[in-house]
Amino acid sequence: MTHLLHLDASARPGLAGKDAHGSHSRNLTQRFVSKWLARRAQDSITYRDIGQNPPSFLDHDWIASAFTPPERQEPWMKDALAESDQLVDELIAADVLVIGTPLYNFGMPAALKAWIDQVVRLGRTVGIDESRLPDDPYLPMLEDRPRHAVILTARGGIGFGPGGEMAHMNHLEPNLVTALTFIGITRIHQIAIEGQETGGDVLAASVAEALRQVDALVAELQAAFEASTPSFVTHTFSAARAQAS
Repeated sequence: MTHLLHLDASARPGLAGKDAHGSHSRNLTQRFVSKWLARRAQDSITYRDIGQNPPSFLDHDWIASAFTPPERQEPWMKDALAESDQLVDELIAADVLVIGTPLYNFGMPAALKAWIDQVVRLGRTVGIDESRLPDDPYLPMLEDRPRHAVILTARGGIGFGPGGEMAHMNHLEPNLVTALTFIGITRIHQIAIEGQETGGDVLAASVAEALRQVDALVAELQAAFEASTPSFVTHTFSAARAQAS
């Protein structure tokens, strides 16, 4: 049985095309999950709406606790890390991480950054080998088994994908990929909707292409899991940049 961890980070609670001011990124994640379960109803899902219920921001107590060895932690330190422990446990349990997020001001929403800060954690998802100091002492702890991350994004502008004229201003997917790779999740797949600010046929074409790519990715990933293929090839999608050019 495969386990999915589904995160939605949009501040918009509704779905594009259904609710007023609905979210395109939520629409993509719902499509992904519904298509997945349509073929593999036996699989399980943990869902977190971090857009509506953001994780806590890091504070002094968290930092002091996270950098204290477990055997020396005081009771209040364990309390300070309780939320982080739960989020890390959910991530470790997942075979497929599905993240739906908009591009806000060239980067990720604050709620998603808060989640990243809670799960990139010394001793839980990343270790340190002091014998390798100072060159590269970090040890990704989530590479113990194949895990996939599916990043489904929505952008107001056009050309923010790889090779696009605005790609240098996109700090969403590159930031996420860096953080996930750092902790050992390296099989990363990306699909994006662009053109929300343009609307009309440009947006409609982008949405249609992104949905098509979601369906294709679900089929590919499920085939890979069913074949127990650990070396699934990572690839990147960027929806509708060609249509918008």
